[in-house]
Amino acid sequence: MEAVISKSSVRGTAHAPPSKSYTHRAILSAGYSDGATVTNPLESADPRATARAVRAFGGDAEWRTDSIAVWGFGGRPEAPDDPVDCENSGTTMRLATATAALADGTTRLTGDESLRSRPQGPLLDAIEQLGASAESEDGDGTAPLTVTGPIEGGRVSIPGDVSSQFVTALLMAGAVTEEGISVSLETDLKSAPYVDVTLEVLEAFGVDARETPFGYTVDGGQTYSPPPGGYAVPGDFSSMSYLLAAGALAGDPQVSVEDAVPSAQGDAAIVEILDRMGADVQWNRDRGFVTVSESPLEGVAVSVADTPDLLPTVAAVGAAADGETVITDCEHVRYKETDRVAAMAHELTEMGAEVTEREDELVVHGDESDLQGGRLDGRGDHRIVMALAVAGFVAEGRTVIRGAEHVDVSFPGFFDTLEALGANVVQR
Repeated sequence: MEAVISKSSVRGTAHAPPSKSYTHRAILSAGYSDGATVTNPLESADPRATARAVRAFGGDAEWRTDSIAVWGFGGRPEAPDDPVDCENSGTTMRLATATAALADGTTRLTGDESLRSRPQGPLLDAIEQLGASAESEDGDGTAPLTVTGPIEGGRVSIPGDVSSQFVTALLMAGAVTEEGISVSLETDLKSAPYVDVTLEVLEAFGVDARETPFGYTVDGGQTYSPPPGGYAVPGDFSSMSYLLAAGALAGDPQVSVEDAVPSAQGDAAIVEILDRMGADVQWNRDRGFVTVSESPLEGVAVSVADTPDLLPTVAAVGAAADGETVITDCEHVRYKETDRVAAMAHELTEMGAEVTEREDELVVHGDESDLQGGRLDGRGDHRIVMALAVAGFVAEGRTVIRGAEHVDVSFPGFFDTLEALGANVVQR
């Protein structure tokens, strides 16, 4: 599918989609329990992959209107006969790999071409340290993976600068081992707020996991116990960032986003980033309501060490701001659905932006940029597609984005939401 975006003004109120990160963790936590209801889940391709993984390990999951009912495997996953297909979901792959290490038997995990290119080596090494077998079939640390358990827990040491999802996977699995799991970090942890999200969800399910001076630890012998009435997923700030960016670039008079409830999500930093850039943005935390209007914007320096998913959004806004927007600490952003640093550098350049790409830095020279529409490649990456769509609001001419259907990974109905706000968008 292609999306065609023309210069637009946007106004009105939109509802933030549910958090993908919380939905993944809640579904698997319900799987580790005897069963639970997850309300307000994000119903998209990636969480559906995690629900299928729960089924593969002996549980079940049924999507309903505004909820998902999960019948858990009580902390004792079975080794499935068929491969666990994680499709394009890196989170599912990492979480399910650690779950597989608990099973008494062999599990094979795979995914689509993009997922099979992403690094899994540190997690495989950690599982080996815990006494199980964990191998990359191609021998290069990528899927397909073969894991043979069970593990009983113990201590592991892993790098922290590849993916925080390795820590999340080990903590979630460690709670139901006999000994628990302690994770020591060999390097600084990138994307640390995502582990905070994990700790928050685990606490809601009655599991005690905590940060230590050297990393993280979770005691063994615990039971996942869902909160009364089920677990409610909060709104997603990663997805919300595109709506707020649209308001900052083209809000006339304003765009308001509901369900912006404070949580452990690091990507809530988008509110502060837009404020520093000069946007007229107000966040009523008690009501969970953010309002933003078009304002003259100035480039700023932004570290995405803890907020990798914000890089495409910040880069798109920077291309329309005065001065330079310097995005630092972004090497780990190259290991997502695509190399998002290179993708944004190339596609914004195609639009007429001046961009300097370095290994761990992306500089967008707003003063030297004159955004024009054109034919762009969404790279099969939902976040690239949505960020380029936002840039299209202020570009001259038509912006045509190939692969627009990939927004369904995290924000189904994204373009319908933009149309409801008055944007000039055609899906074809």
